Amino acid sequence: MAGKKRLTDNDASFNEDPSLTEDSSADDPSDDDPSFTDDPSDDDLYFEDDLYSDGDFYEEDSDGLSGAVSGGSDDAEDLIEDRESEDAERKLEEAEKERDSYADKKKGNDVFAERRLRDVVLRFYDQFDTGVVPHVVMPSRTKRNLAYNNKSDVWVYGDVESERSAKTVKGAYQLLKTTYVSEFLINEHLKNNRGSTLRELYYITEGWGYAKFGAQSESDRMIEDLEIITSTQREYFHIRPEEDGATIHGPIRIREQTKRGPRVIHCQEDIGEGGYQIPFNVENLEFVDHDAQMIIAIETGGMYARLIENGFDEEYNAILVHLKGQPARATRRLIRRMNTELGIPVAVFTDGDPWSYRIYSSVAYGSIKSAHLSEYMATPEARFLGLQPSDIVEYELATDKLTDKDIQALRSELTDPRFDTPYWKEQINLQLEIGKKAEQQAFAGKGLDFVTDAYLPTRLADLGILKR
Repeated sequence: MAGKKRLTDNDASFNEDPSLTEDSSADDPSDDDPSFTDDPSDDDLYFEDDLYSDGDFYEEDSDGLSGAVSGGSDDAEDLIEDRESEDAERKLEEAEKERDSYADKKKGNDVFAERRLRDVVLRFYDQFDTGVVPHVVMPSRTKRNLAYNNKSDVWVYGDVESERSAKTVKGAYQLLKTTYVSEFLINEHLKNNRGSTLRELYYITEGWGYAKFGAQSESDRMIEDLEIITSTQREYFHIRPEEDGATIHGPIRIREQTKRGPRVIHCQEDIGEGGYQIPFNVENLEFVDHDAQMIIAIETGGMYARLIENGFDEEYNAILVHLKGQPARATRRLIRRMNTELGIPVAVFTDGDPWSYRIYSSVAYGSIKSAHLSEYMATPEARFLGLQPSDIVEYELATDKLTDKDIQALRSELTDPRFDTPYWKEQINLQLEIGKKAEQQAFAGKGLDFVTDAYLPTRLADLGILKR
């Protein structure tokens, strides 16, 4: 297609389904790729090698990717691709209208997800019917293919594309697995109101014969592929994370759809000090009312508890969100919804080290691995509250020495487009100069009330979130 760059692979050696070999993971590059873990929360920004490797998240030819759709001319292929693209956009619009017509939000979401999955399989049938080799086209998931979307103010995938085609036997197996997974999600999850974790899905495929997956990393990627192909979050497919969600505590009342019916919960008055646990699918939450003036997303549980104990949420009408380290997808989505739908400003409060800055970037700009969902999950208006390297100097906080990995990560961040601002360059270069890092709890050295009585009010005022 015009303006698009297609990654091609003309290697005909892919003639065997890897799941049928003695060592099914031998050809799977994810074994050597640290960005593929068993963590279902898609926290791909936490480790240095994940985000800042020069290569792709996986070798794109490993899944049977091919550059040719058919044996026709480039012009003919462009016409086919343009027609399929227009048809896909039309079907997405129709599915969204149908979803929005349901008064029951959960029912509408389920109908939408089923329709989007069916469209994937029907597209293969249409390609067969028109004499086109079945294929799907997706963006290349690499750091080099990140592009800034001026309309949404987040980082998304650019114009470099990869194509998975049945032109190779291995590619055909991948499309077979795509149809099997789609059928399972429709018939077992959506129709029966059931759900599975990514780990469970991998084991479920054991009985699928040629469509079984050789490793969990392969089935995980399939769910990511379906998200991209269908423009639908996996939570709509009832895919659950392994771990419990993060928590919030603050002046907001929500309505949650549960198996026992709807529940209305005030996230200060109706909960304990542990907070309200964020469900894995926050699309089914409705905001009833709130008195919040700000949202503070907090990396560590210790600081989250400190702010609650000191009554910061009550004094400043703040919704406190415990990120639990690298935030899960549901946490990022809920923060975005509260920001965009309710107009509540967001500030992110983390430790002062390179890994924590990436926690902020995942909230504000999205992650590479889930850049296809940045417009749903990222909150570009989120401000970095701290802990800043300049705070280490100004407040003479207790510190630890930067490790070699810390230094390498900071230098890598200087080349990351999401940190390409004068503010971040100044802060990162300062940290490299002083060679120190600090934790949020270092403020306790100034007294247990210092962070809530002095630091946070001053910093929030500097950001324009709190009026002086």
